[in-house]
Amino acid sequence: MFLSANDGRKRRRGAAVVEFAVISPLLLTMLFGIIEYGYIFMVRQSLTNAAREGCRIAVLQTSEIPYSEVTERVDGMMAPTGLSGYTTTMTHATPADTTESVTISIPIADVSLLGNFFGARTGNLEGTCSMRKEGT
Repeated sequence: MFLSANDGRKRRRGAAVVEFAVISPLLLTMLFGIIEYGYIFMVRQSLTNAAREGCRIAVLQTSEIPYSEVTERVDGMMAPTGLSGYTTTMTHATPADTTESVTISIPIADVSLLGNFFGARTGNLEGTCSMRKEGT
């Protein structure tokens, strides 16, 4: 029995569709994983930058408790990210330890673009900065 050229093309086309159906979920999972990783990396950088800016205000000689300028600066730096639910923790300088520290953390579940697609995520993303207070 002889096959026409058209029958061979149909079989090859059918094989290509089956191969694509098998490979496409893997490729899409990789694509969305790359996007998710990039977004989480961007959020972590934003947290670190906001902590650095808050720490820069905290180390000034004019900064005093309750450090409202620090939280205002952190909030101003975090506003463009559109994230809420982050917490700002400060460790203040003492005569024995002249280091000011600002840590900003947010639950990783609040950051994820894909929710629990890659599994339940627990823990926090954090950005931290420590600087020596001026004039102490």
